[in-house]
This record gives sequence, structure tokens and C-alpha cells, in this order.
Amino acid sequence: MHTIVMATQKGGSGKSTLAIGLALAARQAGHVVRLIETDQQGTLSRWQSRRGIADLLVESVYNADEIEPRLQGLARHGATLAIIDTAGGMSAATTAAIRHADFCLIPARPSIADIEASAPTLATARAWQKPFAFVLNQTPIRGQRVSDAADALGNKAARELDEVLARPFIVMRNDHQDALAAGLAVSEFSPFGKSTDEIRDLWRWVETRVNGGVAAGAEATAAALDVEFPIILAPERVRTPVEADAEQRSPAIGESGITWDAGL
Repeated sequence: MHTIVMATQKGGSGKSTLAIGLALAARQAGHVVRLIETDQQGTLSRWQSRRGIADLLVESVYNADEIEPRLQGLARHGATLAIIDTAGGMSAATTAAIRHADFCLIPARPSIADIEASAPTLATARAWQKPFAFVLNQTPIRGQRVSDAADALGNKAARELDEVLARPFIVMRNDHQDALAAGLAVSEFSPFGKSTDEIRDLWRWVETRVNGGVAAGAEATAAALDVEFPIILAPERVRTPVEADAEQRSPAIGESGITWDAGL
């Protein structure tokens, strides 16, 4: 069984809606799926009550010490995928969820506040050496803001490997909230809609990474460059050893681009 954790410091980023969408997309692709809710706000539990207990998908686990045994129990009973929806902020339960995850997804709306708020989550994922990716969620259909946010989430090596930023971006459309209110996933509510296409494509992207995909290649590239995966928000970009050597030979290199702090 693989475990995916949805986590970020900032509330309102759409973790629960994404968790539901990915869970049902995975189930439609043949997985035996369970959703684990560690957020006492109870968004998933209320969604389950609207859906009905005949199709039980959600289990609530609020104690950090209970997460590992619950995952083990799900695996013993045949689940092939667990998706953990965490509360905003960093808590013992969220840290435990990340610790036992195979992959950490960090949803972020295309705003500087959301991107800044991802730093504690990213630090925890790194501390436990967990692969991760950002998901740009609730994006406008078009606009420079999305491109700017995308550029702010990966360094050159990561962008080339398409590893740090999940694809596709998830556009803000009413059918996500309408599906949630009806106790459905968007792929059930609007099976031929654009939102469903995006969620299914996102699931395929995530499944590739969880099953290996290019993740090993990204880690090998980062190791070869002697840098960690990127994070943002410093006034100056931290050059890799390769870039620093290139700049010594050609001062014009690296005079523009996104600002970084690889040490967070």
C-alpha cells in the first residue's frame, strides 16, 4: 500500500477537495482506497455523511500515535492506497503523517502567502527525507499569476525534470464545490468535465512519482549538484556549485531569475 499525505501550513488551500478528487480518481483506476482524516474540522467526515455509509471511504484518526497502526491495518485488509488529509499548520498528527508517507503533496494557491506558508511543511518533508511536490490549486483559468507562482517553485534542475511542480494545475471551477456538497468527487459529479480531466491527469502524474517514475532521477540530479530540493523566499538566489563555477568564467550568467533560499 502506498500512502500520500496532503499537507500545508495554510488553511483554505483545498487539501480536502484535492484528497477526495484524487481518491476517487485512483479508485476508478483500480485501486482500493481509504481516506484518513487528521483534521478535526471534519470536512471529509461531513462529506462521507452526505455520501452515505454504504460506500465508506473516510476514517478519522486524530492521535499521532494511531496513524502508523491504522495504516498497517489498512494494508493488511487489502487497501492499495491511503490518502491522508491533514489540518492547516504543523501538528504532531501532521508530522506523523508525513513521517509515514510515501509521497507528500503540498497544495498552494497561486499567491505569495500560500507559497510562503509552505516552508514549514517542506522542512518537515525534508527532515524525514520524503519525496514531495507542489500542486497549484484553485488557479484562474489564465493569467500571469499562475506562471509566476509556477516559476517560484523549482530551481533549474527540478524544472527540467518536472519533479517539484505537479501537473496539471487545478483550475478553480464551481463543480469541485458542487461535488463536495453532494457527497461526490468531481469525477462522479461531472465525469466528462474539464475539472475531471485535470484531476485524473493529476492522479496519473502522482501515481508515476509514487511508483518510481522520475523521482529517483530527480534525487540523483540533486545529489550530483550537491544541493537540496529548492524552496523560495530569500532575496538572493543560492547558486549551485556548477552555476558558481560557470559564473566565475562568465559573469553574465545568473544575473536574472527567481530568488531562492536553498537552506530552508
